[in-house]
Amino acid sequence: MGYNCVVCVKQVPDTKRITGDAMQEDGTVNRAALPAVFNPEDLNALEQALAIRDAHGGTVTAVAMGLPAACQVLREALCRGADRAILITDRRAAASDTLATSYILSCAIAKLSPDIVLCGRQAIDGDTAQVGPQLAEKLDMPVITYLEKLDALEGDTITVERNVGNGFEIVKAKLPVLVTVMDTANTPRPPAAKRIMKFKKARSRAEVEKVAEDLLMDDYEDYTAELQASEVEKHCAALDEKGLLIEQWDLDFLQADLQWCGRSGSPTKVHRIQSVVLKGGEYKEYAPDDSSIGEMVASLIKDHTIG
Repeated sequence: MGYNCVVCVKQVPDTKRITGDAMQEDGTVNRAALPAVFNPEDLNALEQALAIRDAHGGTVTAVAMGLPAACQVLREALCRGADRAILITDRRAAASDTLATSYILSCAIAKLSPDIVLCGRQAIDGDTAQVGPQLAEKLDMPVITYLEKLDALEGDTITVERNVGNGFEIVKAKLPVLVTVMDTANTPRPPAAKRIMKFKKARSRAEVEKVAEDLLMDDYEDYTAELQASEVEKHCAALDEKGLLIEQWDLDFLQADLQWCGRSGSPTKVHRIQSVVLKGGEYKEYAPDDSSIGEMVASLIKDHTIG
């Protein structure tokens, strides 16, 4: 018996390289100012899905929501072993908070009829850990959070050890189920060399459209929208024939209710951004010699810092 696994993956700003340009005036993240990476715990969720497929058969579908640039993490998911990749992109989904994001993802995942949905515990850009549980609620699935070990998967029953901070508990649930995976659950496998060579040229329709526009504007004086559309269709058909066309869905395809999407569907509002600057107190420098060191020790003893 094989299992249809769907993994939610996200391209996130590298929070280890925060600069003063990281936030925009309206309180949203300036993603263009930070390098983008594969959300770390989504890699653990992907690895868990791949392990389930390796042991029991089935398929692994990676789903990402974001700008066309998010195809980078979908290509990486394919290189690591995913069978299928889907990009959800639509300008009307911009500025979605966790509630709007989970709604849009639920519309997409419902079309895939999964047995198991896997998410990373949380994303490093928001750190809310809300999308997984909210997604499970909208899909009307049981949810198991903080997976640290998959004990058993037999028939329509899954048994999981979940981390509860000071220990663990063993939980059973009926499929379909959604689980969120911790970084301690496994070690993600690296991309396979053969798959890198194959999927490095995988593209979504939006990426093809951008490349076609740039090339045609440079090469044709009589560039037209019809010419671009023709070129896009030709290139997409060629990619699809080779299994390299990343599927692209928008809100119309998902038949999503627009009032629940994007900024209008996001009750989370940022009212103020405050820059906190930590300043050190007064300090005294000592020269690196025996006399100064003796003076420093005497001062510390006098202040009862030591002794």
